[in-house]
Amino acid sequence: MANVMIMMGSKSDMDIMKKAHDLLSGYGINSDIIVASAHRNPQRVHEIAKEVEQKYDIVIAGAGMAAHLAGVMASLVTKPVIGVPINASLNGLDSLLSVSQMPPGIPVATVAINGSKNAAILAMEILALSDDDIKQKLLSLRDDFNK
Repeated sequence: MANVMIMMGSKSDMDIMKKAHDLLSGYGINSDIIVASAHRNPQRVHEIAKEVEQKYDIVIAGAGMAAHLAGVMASLVTKPVIGVPINASLNGLDSLLSVSQMPPGIPVATVAINGSKNAAILAMEILALSDDDIKQKLLSLRDDFNK
């Protein structure tokens, strides 16, 4: 069974990040939500990274402002990390740049500002590479968007 970890840097990000959880759950894909700040709780983020390596296939990480959570997770795990820049200041442009401008060797797939639904769909696309059931669910989801 596919497992996705959805992380956010603050509880204030829940309204945005829960959309990814709801979309994945609606298609029968397990996702767990965790709140942990790369700046305020770096040790906890390191512990969560160990859990990711053992239990999860993909990480979706959303944060606002400096938005280093996705990059920190990408530096700690070998699993794909999808970053969701959150509009907490500067119309989200600070977050977008923080998430997307990663150094060589530590990639983070980045979606639109507040784009957690697209992050969930991208996670499904990645999972569908090796899971025909998820591929069928993805095709169904795309049909739903085209109605």
